Amino acid sequence: MGPVMDIIRNDDGTLTVPIVAGRHDHDQDEAATPHEGIGAPTTRVLHPGQPGYVEALAEWDLHQDPGRQPATSTASGREEAMAVVHAVAVDPDSDVHKAVQALSDPEPSAEALRHVLVGGDPSVKGFAHDIAEAEGGQEMPPHKVTKIISEVLAEIDL
Repeated sequence: MGPVMDIIRNDDGTLTVPIVAGRHDHDQDEAATPHEGIGAPTTRVLHPGQPGYVEALAEWDLHQDPGRQPATSTASGREEAMAVVHAVAVDPDSDVHKAVQALSDPEPSAEALRHVLVGGDPSVKGFAHDIAEAEGGQEMPPHKVTKIISEVLAEIDL
């Protein structure tokens, strides 16, 4: 078996994920055609909101510190996490670095955000709803929330 490729988080929030060619169901036209490189690793770029993005982001985050304990969420960590995601979302020129620096303790917020990711799409949607209720304004689309979570976690883990 060849080397395992890591998930790469790109500066624009996309994730480059490894896939194995030939392991997907093909169209009927393709089914009879042999493919070169079947089983050879290749990659795919996932954008926030695409199927599999939240799961890939959670996996990327886990690879940043494989020895980390499972994510937990405290009330204060979740509140600060909601506030920082909201602050980044409402200001198009916001600096994620400054928003993270404004947190009283970034680690509980990071754990809360990881907890959201582990819950998958329903958890991200619920988090978006909770942010709108707590901070006011319109509910953000889940893909936007996921992208901001990615940026905040990358900044905290620096």
